[in-house]
This record gives sequence, C-alpha cells and structure tokens, in this order.
Amino acid sequence: MVFSSTVFLFLFLPAILFLYYTVCRKHIVLKNILLLLGSLFFYAWGEPIVVFLMIVSMAVNYFFGFFMNGKRKKLFLTACVLFNLSFLFIFKYLDFSLGIAELLFQSNFVKTNIALPIGISFYTFQAMSYVIDVYRQNAKPQKNPFYLGLYISLFPQLIAGPIVRYSTVEQQIVGRKESWDLFSEGVERFTVGLAKKMLIANNVGFLADMVYAMKEAELTTAFLWLAAIAYTLQIYFDFSAYSDMAIGLGKMFGFRFEENFNYPYIARSVTDFWRRWHISLSTWFRDYVYIPLGGNRVSTPRHIFNLFVTWLCTGIWHGANWTFIVWGLYFFVFLLLEKFLKLDKVFKYVGNLYTLLVVIISWVIFRAESMGAAFLYIAKMFSFDMASFGGEDFLWYLQRFSVILLLGLVFSTPLAKKAKEKLTEKNLDFIWYIVLLLLMLLSVSFMFRSSYNPFIYFNF
Repeated sequence: MVFSSTVFLFLFLPAILFLYYTVCRKHIVLKNILLLLGSLFFYAWGEPIVVFLMIVSMAVNYFFGFFMNGKRKKLFLTACVLFNLSFLFIFKYLDFSLGIAELLFQSNFVKTNIALPIGISFYTFQAMSYVIDVYRQNAKPQKNPFYLGLYISLFPQLIAGPIVRYSTVEQQIVGRKESWDLFSEGVERFTVGLAKKMLIANNVGFLADMVYAMKEAELTTAFLWLAAIAYTLQIYFDFSAYSDMAIGLGKMFGFRFEENFNYPYIARSVTDFWRRWHISLSTWFRDYVYIPLGGNRVSTPRHIFNLFVTWLCTGIWHGANWTFIVWGLYFFVFLLLEKFLKLDKVFKYVGNLYTLLVVIISWVIFRAESMGAAFLYIAKMFSFDMASFGGEDFLWYLQRFSVILLLGLVFSTPLAKKAKEKLTEKNLDFIWYIVLLLLMLLSVSFMFRSSYNPFIYFNF
C-alpha cells in the first residue's frame, strides 16, 4: 500500500484515525495495539507473505536486545549484526553475488530469483540501530515485544523511511501526547508531501522514463540533459515527498520524527549536500559504520580507508547492482577531494553550480540499468552536440514539460517556505490554507486520472 493511493487516503487512513481517536482515545495500550495491527496490515497489503519475514526480524532483534547485558553482550551484538546482514544478503544480494561468482569461476549457478520485500533495508537498519544503541547503553532494552514490533513496523516510516532511531521514539511509544495543533501540522505536512509526489515527482519522472526508453540513436545531448535534470528533480521530490508524508502521519498520531531533507539542491559543496540529503541514512552510516571504524581521529591512510568503507557500504545498501557501488564510490572520491584538496574552495564562487553538476552526474549513474548504459549517457551528455538543443522533437518535449520543470526548480529551494512565513507574519494564514486545499484537490485529481505512480525508494 502506498500513501498516494485512494485505498490509503480514503479507506485505511480514515479508519485508523477514527478508531485511534474514538475507541482507543483514552488508553495508550489500545492505541499501540491498533497501530501495530494496522501497520502489519499496511505492510501485508498486496504481498501478505512478506509480513512474516518482518515478524521474524522483530522477534530475533527483540531477543538480542533483551539479553544485551553482562559479559556476553559483545557476542550477542556480533550475532545480531550477522543475522541482520545475512537477512539482507539473502533477499537483496544473493543473486547478484552468484552472478559475480559465475564470472570468477566461469560456472553456471542456479539463481534464486527471490522477490525483494519492500522496505527491508529500512526496517532492518532500524532494528540494528535499536540493538546497537542498547549495547552502547544509549537506550534501555524494550521488555514489551509488541512495543518493539511497533517501533520497527510503524506504518508512516516503514517502507521508505526516514530511518527513525529507537532513542527518538522510545518515550513517545509509551507516553506521547496528541494535540489539535500537532494533528493540524501533520495534515499540512502530509498535504505538501502528497502534492510534491503527485504534481511534480510523477510528472518529471514520466519525462525521464520517456527519454531513457528511447533508442540509442535517438539519445542526443539535449535529450539526455533533459532526462538527467528531470530525474534529479524526480528522485528529490519522490523521496522527500514520502518523508514529508511520513513525518506528517507521525504527527497525526502524536509522534515526532526527525527531518530527512533540508533543501539539498541549494548545497554549495558535496559535503554540504550530504548533510542535507537523506539525513537519517547518512547519519546512520556515520554513527554505526564511520565512527566505529575510527572516523577522522586516526592516521590519514586509515581515515581514507574509513571513508572508503562507509561509502562502499552506502552504495551497496541501495541495491545489488554495480551502478550503486560506483555511485557510492563516486561520492567517496569527491568527498575525499573536498576534505584533503579543498576542491570546494576552488569552486567557492560557483559552489552551487559545481555541486549540482556533480550530483546530476551521480543520478545518471544511479538511474542507469548498467555501467555500460551510464557511460553511454554521460559520454553523449558531454559530446556537445549543441544542434540537438534546437531539434523539433526536443523543443516539443521541453515545451510540454517546461512548467513542471520550472516548478520543480523553484520548489527545490526554500522560496515557498519563506513565502509561507511572510503570510504568517502578516496574519494572512488563510491564503496558505486555501493553497493547501487546492493542492489536495489537485493531488487527488491526479491520483484518480493517472496510473503512473512509482516510488523510487520502494526498490531499496
């Protein structure tokens, strides 16, 4: 089930909210039971069998967390990490590894063709962070297995994040306070996220898909730059929209999740970009991989090694494809250049343009089905076939999608946020609420009219 669907918006969410604020209103235990059952139902929708995998993950990580004490806690931690990584490996990387083995040993191995359970990378990382935090004594073991299950499966952030730390919601699970103001903030945030998804992400995504589906002979410099920019907007509005909706839904039920995006495309360096993009994932790798390896408080060669491992893992986390591995190491190189050679200082006066160029090329690699396709796209992008920008077909595409591309560029900056703040300062909030209502109506209209509604990060 996805947030931007009629089933969720008009059946599931109203039913859960109604029961939550009527039957369960006065009892936190009933609220948590409702949310746990509702979350399991939400995850099982469409693929009921995958919910049992998540329940296994809940049970095993509950066991490790509960017994994380005494002299054996390091042993339990090691077993926990191995279990979770094996869990991910089997369902996400086994066939990819068999393909590598075929190349190395010139043999044929039987592929498993196991379907990737939606959201497995997100809820596995949450479960691991819980056990590691208990090991570090940053959190207390959760004695109630159902409450730990709620933390792992809570439907607003279950499928595509943000990756919520247990310490963030530990007290909220047993003692959160709902309010009308918080609920209203949640509705507002959800509406903005839904609009970003339906009105911008889906439309620029449709453009990117059309271009990348063209025959090789039709792929010109102009078309490939258009597709690269469209996908750059799509992945931001698609993923940040999901995070907005997740944070908004959390507030409707009294939860406060941390921010996951902070206008990454206004960054003036690659380092700054990664402080703003997918914050919950980058901080997860920082706290659970980079710092335990020694961080930057080591010799220079070891520091470089720590960065390499962290970004290799970041690439692998995104999927079983060489494109993701190269994408992760691509950022490792630029972060290394900024850290040791001060590359960002070289481009100080054009920092945003430099960063955008690096990021756009990274998304070309990320989006490509293979490294061969990625090299082809990038080579043609920089072949400087300037005549193609005046081609009749290109101009038709540009004219058709110009408004949505311009909106994407504008709303990837804080301009809309500042405009809302100005309305609040002048006591003109009613204008903002009218805009929200129009955004909701338009989003619902697109929801009914279009069958094109992918979520990119459902693949991870």
